[in-house]
Amino acid sequence: MDLKTVKINNPDSLNLILGQSHFIKTIEDIHEAMVNTIPGVKFGVAFCEASDVCLVRYSGTDEALVELAKTNAYELAAGHCFLIFMKDAFPINVMNTIQQVPEVCRIFCATANPVEVVIAETEQGRGILGVIDGFASKGIETEQDIEKRKGFLRTIGYKA
Repeated sequence: MDLKTVKINNPDSLNLILGQSHFIKTIEDIHEAMVNTIPGVKFGVAFCEASDVCLVRYSGTDEALVELAKTNAYELAAGHCFLIFMKDAFPINVMNTIQQVPEVCRIFCATANPVEVVIAETEQGRGILGVIDGFASKGIETEQDIEKRKGFLRTIGYKA
């Protein structure tokens, strides 16, 4: 078995969701989940089929985001993983819906941080072991940091 990391190419620091599912219907169901949760959402999704012809399946509402999802998924080439890139939308707005898609098994990360995906490769294929989402912690928040965090969440409307 070989271990390697694959860096997700995300030049505009877009929000993304990386997960694993189990069936070819995933691509259509995730598309429907996205557009039914956020009308007018701009996104691209790609899914690595892990049986039969093993193609990268894709869909979305924004061609550039679809291309980004396709090329990153093909770089991963890991069994039944999916990758959603979104613009002017946030994972927090769609996570519950995506997790309720019947084919979705797990979410590895939902972030706009730099992401490295830890891949195991065998003679059979490739699988995701985990992700490196962002950077290592640099300290513990102070009272001032707590106030700043709470203020930020209220400023952007996530807390009253």
